[in-house]
Amino acid sequence: MQVWQYFLIAVGAFLAGGVNSLAGGGTLITFPLLTFVGLPAVSANMTNTVALCPGYFGSSYAQKNLLQGQKSRLRWFIPAAILGGVTGGYLLMITGEKAFRNVVPFVILFASLLLAGGEPLKKLLVSKADSQAISVGQNLLGSGAVFLATCYGGYFGAGLGVILLAALGMIANDSLVRLNALKQTLSLACNVAAALFFVFSQRVNWGVAGVMAVAALLGGVMGGRLAGKVNSQMLRWIVVAIGLSVAVYYFITLY
Repeated sequence: MQVWQYFLIAVGAFLAGGVNSLAGGGTLITFPLLTFVGLPAVSANMTNTVALCPGYFGSSYAQKNLLQGQKSRLRWFIPAAILGGVTGGYLLMITGEKAFRNVVPFVILFASLLLAGGEPLKKLLVSKADSQAISVGQNLLGSGAVFLATCYGGYFGAGLGVILLAALGMIANDSLVRLNALKQTLSLACNVAAALFFVFSQRVNWGVAGVMAVAALLGGVMGGRLAGKVNSQMLRWIVVAIGLSVAVYYFITLY
């Protein structure tokens, strides 16, 4: 790869890191860029998953205080997220390059629609202000929902946060802030599990992943500092528009 390609990837990863901190959907920026500079679709997806792990770790660590009192949920849901991440990663591994490229437009369209529905979901969940204990049955149901969501996350990833937030909101009566912290930790578990699985695939472009990881971390820090100063809802709709445009482009070129 040439210097300009690494530069373009770094800029995209920086923007994605900031977008993930403020609105979510950074993968809708980085994945098309990776394919644009020449990475095969499956390799681009695996590289993107590995590169974003440090950003998820930073977000989870920053919100660790909000996980107090949620140890029971973590004991139930983290194993489900790890299993889901590995399962999704395995499904990606056995999907051929051509088959995955044919699926990509639908997955990006799905992720864009999920991102578009994220704000109404938050408004629905924000009214749940009182934390209440949940039963074993609810934990089992929640674990199943987390597993299915993280299967998708291990396979592609964009919009995972919205799916997890919806699943958690259905089984846990808690504040949005605490559910969001739990969602970040589960996203971290899913992505690390999938990334460790991809390490042995020999399809991760480590040079690109390294550049992206550093740039995404810097973008995440910048995004965190801009929180409250940037209209996150407007930014979300910009990312949705990008995702829809990319989906249309893939539909036109592939079909």
